[in-house]
Amino acid sequence: MKKIPLISILMPVKNAAPFLVECIDSILKQTEENWELIAVNDHSTDDSSALLQKFEEDKRIRVFQNEGNGIIPALQLAYKNATGQLITRMDADDIMDENKLLELKTLLEKNGEGCIATGFVKYFSETELGDGYIKYESWLNGLTFSQVNFSQIYKECVIPSPCWMTWRKDFESCGGFNNNVYPEDYDLCFRFYKNNLKVVSSKKTLHYWRDHSERSSRTQAHYSQQNYFDLKIPYFLELESAADKDLMVLGAGTKGKLLAQKLIDLNVDFKWLTNNPKKIGHDIYGKILQSQSALFKSNNPLVMVSISSPDDLKKLRKLFKMEGFRCGEEYHLFF
Repeated sequence: MKKIPLISILMPVKNAAPFLVECIDSILKQTEENWELIAVNDHSTDDSSALLQKFEEDKRIRVFQNEGNGIIPALQLAYKNATGQLITRMDADDIMDENKLLELKTLLEKNGEGCIATGFVKYFSETELGDGYIKYESWLNGLTFSQVNFSQIYKECVIPSPCWMTWRKDFESCGGFNNNVYPEDYDLCFRFYKNNLKVVSSKKTLHYWRDHSERSSRTQAHYSQQNYFDLKIPYFLELESAADKDLMVLGAGTKGKLLAQKLIDLNVDFKWLTNNPKKIGHDIYGKILQSQSALFKSNNPLVMVSISSPDDLKKLRKLFKMEGFRCGEEYHLFF
């Protein structure tokens, strides 16, 4: 008889008492029953610890107290105590669709090792949901639908942190949670990409992502936009850049300047291009801005695009398509 793989759900908990019962109830209602939940209380000052202990009546749920401080030590402790062949993560303020675990497990069993399974996500909030979250959800689900998540990895985190599952062997080959780098979800996403895991996706909404004022991404410095920016540049230079490629930065707005300054600080040579005629020929940080037409004079271009205007980007992508430039190959989005 074929052995059914056990799913280990790793869940850090930090002052999640208002949402914790609803979260764990959604796990208990899963149609897939072969799972274990390893919850790690990260020094909560509310009723989270007491609530977790009540749920330990279900033998599939085990609770630990964080030996360190922060989400990475909590995840490391959770994984240390995990026994499953399949690994996934959950956020203590979110909700699982009742078929989430079954959908992700089925994808991995069908496709075998070397894959990362994911599905659609849906943001919700007790107050009005911000426009940024709505746009991110639409963008992320679009990538997931086509299973091309890694093609835009330098724009934003392309694997939702609480909606993935992979085989233990693949998780460990990527270094698991051993890399003490924040933002930890984006860093892990890069390591999935670096280790060539293939995205396999469900076309169903599997995870409900709660937005609220105390979310870690809102309150902790680890998740500042600057930290995301600082993380992606070294990965880009490691995974995409090469001596035979003609590195270019396209865009001279706020983020284009941040990008250029970072490359200059790292002593990386590049051409700086702009689609703004008024900026052509200007000297910024000792670099002379050139016209974007220089893109198509290179035999081996590698373009870091930092143009965020939707209209300008639409025109640019149309031009790239005409020239045979592919997103994730000749050009990458950075904004």
